Amino acid sequence: MLPGLFITGTDTGVGKTYVGALMARSLCQAGRRVGVYKPAASGCRREAGELVSDDARALWQAAGRPGTLDRVCPQRFEAPLAPHLAARAEGREIDRALLRDGLNYWRAQSDILLVEGAGGLLAPLGDEEYIADLARDFRLPLVIVSKNALGAINHTLLTLQAAKTLRGGLPVAGVILNHPAPPNPNDPSLATNRRELEIRCEVPILGKVVWNAGKCEPEIDWFALATSLESRQNHNSK
Repeated sequence: MLPGLFITGTDTGVGKTYVGALMARSLCQAGRRVGVYKPAASGCRREAGELVSDDARALWQAAGRPGTLDRVCPQRFEAPLAPHLAARAEGREIDRALLRDGLNYWRAQSDILLVEGAGGLLAPLGDEEYIADLARDFRLPLVIVSKNALGAINHTLLTLQAAKTLRGGLPVAGVILNHPAPPNPNDPSLATNRRELEIRCEVPILGKVVWNAGKCEPEIDWFALATSLESRQNHNSK
């Protein structure tokens, strides 16, 4: 098992890809070979006749363009729907085996793996399958990206509760509070969200990402974090 982290969010549009790209860039700057993988993406756009996932491209570029972009996200769909519904709109079905096997390409050439899910843990990948199933099968701790705005406390705690109860429980590395848009000066929760979450969460609030800052505060050694969590999981499984 390689060390790695599974990036999920409390909702769509919370900035998972932006945070994932910051993580990949930081790891590259530290000299790590980073494998980046997004098992499926919908809402893709056509470019020169090909479907392109902007999220996958952002991760790939931040990781130093390892391998090929097609390997970052091998299943891409055009309709802005849950991936299995977007696939059906094109007369296709999600390849469940490829969702998992696509990560093997990166295992052979990486020091650390970063996987970005679609939406949150309960975003469906089929009639009976969810993003949480991939997170369980990959055995990678979650980095939960939460939008730092009114509602962050409820959304974050609900996601943590889901991680605790779904599929026998999913390990969580911690939470990142992110500003995916300019902060609302009329939102007083910005001054209290982090403190309230630190009181209520059983996992660490790893840091925050300010709008357009280009870095996490404080800076995080993602490799050390992933390695320590991997060692802890291996010890607990013995």
